[in-house]
Amino acid sequence: MFKYFISLQWKSFFRSASLGKGLALKVLMLFFAVYMMVSLILAGSGLFFLLQKIFPEADPLRKLSEFMPYWLLTELFIRYFMQKLPVMEVKPLLTLPIKKSTITHYILARSGVSFYNFMGLSIFVPFAIVLLTHGYPVLNVGFWLLSIVFLVLTVNYVNFIINKSDTAFLVLAGTLIAFYALEYFTILPITDYTGKIFYALYEHEFLFTVPLFLSFLAYLLNYGFLRKRIFLDASLGKRTKKAITSDLAWTRHFGSIAPFLQLDLRMIWRNKRTRTQVFISLAMILYGLVFYTMDDFALTSSLMVFAGIFITGIFLANFGQFVPAWDSAYYSMLMSQNIPLRKYLESKAGLISVSVVIMFLLSIPYVYFGWQALAINFSAALYNLGVNTPVILLFGSLNKKRIDLDKSAFSNMQGTGAAQFLVIIPLLGLPVLIFALFKFLVSFEVGLMAIAALGLLGFVLRKRLLDGITELYRKKKYGMIAGFKEKNS
Repeated sequence: MFKYFISLQWKSFFRSASLGKGLALKVLMLFFAVYMMVSLILAGSGLFFLLQKIFPEADPLRKLSEFMPYWLLTELFIRYFMQKLPVMEVKPLLTLPIKKSTITHYILARSGVSFYNFMGLSIFVPFAIVLLTHGYPVLNVGFWLLSIVFLVLTVNYVNFIINKSDTAFLVLAGTLIAFYALEYFTILPITDYTGKIFYALYEHEFLFTVPLFLSFLAYLLNYGFLRKRIFLDASLGKRTKKAITSDLAWTRHFGSIAPFLQLDLRMIWRNKRTRTQVFISLAMILYGLVFYTMDDFALTSSLMVFAGIFITGIFLANFGQFVPAWDSAYYSMLMSQNIPLRKYLESKAGLISVSVVIMFLLSIPYVYFGWQALAINFSAALYNLGVNTPVILLFGSLNKKRIDLDKSAFSNMQGTGAAQFLVIIPLLGLPVLIFALFKFLVSFEVGLMAIAALGLLGFVLRKRLLDGITELYRKKKYGMIAGFKEKNS
């Protein structure tokens, strides 16, 4: 029966009206998949020697075992956004004499051979081969690798259980952050405890039954969830629940742009893609730890300015680059109403400005690394507010591609065009170059003052800048409306 299902999907792909577009996309995705797999295999082959070099007095396998929880949590974190359950078109099959249990098992079996599962194994299989070449017992390494396979499958099926839950995502992200914080600030040696647990999978062969049981349990939970929902009328019944509304009264302080802010905030929270952007932006506040803990770069280097612009302006970039495509589904309706286009753009600028202020406030704890970190983030925030906000709105006038808000933000190129790539140059490259120039000619402090002064100048000229941007949007209004109506863009 599984062979029959596979043949149906094969025919569905080649008989599709959009075969050319689908085939080209598949070839492109295959190219990147092969490139990534080769890169991971090379990384896995060199991981033993890398651990041996960094920790010369420790067993590389034991050190890898210490970091296994971070790997599993990070993989689950990535899968939450990127991996979806491979649900086939089951409704036509439900009228045929095919058991629902068979259909359910096929869906879950397909997910078991997902590309995401091979990503992890592409690292651990070469690592296991290197272990064997260095005299590690074949039986122990074999059962250890088998345990890793079952752990990867467990992560695969657990992802489908928590995928529709924002609460589960927050718990997952919080756990990952808590583990890192406890270890970083030497409060609790997490890696010491977890290292013993995962190294035991190598020392005691029979313990592979634990990951086996976990993967089997996760499979059964998914099976029970899907089996109860495979019915012809499953999508006919509307799930009713009490609507939770908010009048967002605090936005009234923003005057005439308050109605637009309310619409944007509701749109952000009610749709998956925009809500994901918020979570990503909040998570990126930790990006500073990557830079501020690098011994090779001083706090006064240009790289830190790049980090400051990125941290305080991550929502500005993620959300702003798709203005006004976020409203593409009803943009023609907005433009046909008695709505001042200037107020519409002011509301977008206001929302972006609030996000920059919030991200700066969240970055204040980085003063722990030195006063330069706080000064960099403050100057970067001013630059984002005064310069990058109008710049991102200016590039928004080039957007003509529709966005489906229900789709995930990851692996989703919908709405992406040349403007989204070009805008990176003025957003991130220009302030770094300005800072580097003044730092080279004068000093670090003058470099920060230069980008902060440009931000303040942007505030002074904001009215004129918005006037010019509004006029540009007005000239391109009908082109945008036509582009947003093309659902395959």
